Amino acid sequence: MQNPRFISAVMLVGLFVVGAGSLATAEDKSGDDKAAAGRAALEKKFEQTLTGATLVGYFTLSGKEDAKSRKQERYTISSVKKIKGDLWLFTARVKYGTRDITVPMPLHVKWAGDTPIITLTDMKIPLLGTYTARVIIYRDKYAGTWSAGDHGGHLFGTIERPKADKKKSK
Repeated sequence: MQNPRFISAVMLVGLFVVGAGSLATAEDKSGDDKAAAGRAALEKKFEQTLTGATLVGYFTLSGKEDAKSRKQERYTISSVKKIKGDLWLFTARVKYGTRDITVPMPLHVKWAGDTPIITLTDMKIPLLGTYTARVIIYRDKYAGTWSAGDHGGHLFGTIERPKADKKKSK
């Protein structure tokens, strides 16, 4: 027959382990809730940063990165809305050469901590071609890489918002 003290000790340890496990689960859930709230705030800020904004900057072609070879770019984003998961709908006006079109684009946004990264891989954009890009957005600036078939390069610039929005944020 087992020693009653031994059985009591085992039961006490068992209750402690179960209780600690429940506490850890509660703490994990609390941490998950905080993370979800934090992500929601980041996503809201991302949406507000880009909706109605214009990305103004430059792009380069690989092998021709010198300042003389930079080409100006300008993308006016009328709206950015989260669809689900990491998929977002960007509606943007793109001026490229003689083309000037507004196009809705479902794009994936990944997060590196508090920094959103817009991603597209071999995406066909109507009237423009097929593109791959990774673009980070941080503190009213953007930077990234792009490719279109056999050519590509870098892109970078600033995010400009209408003056009314700038006054609100001060």
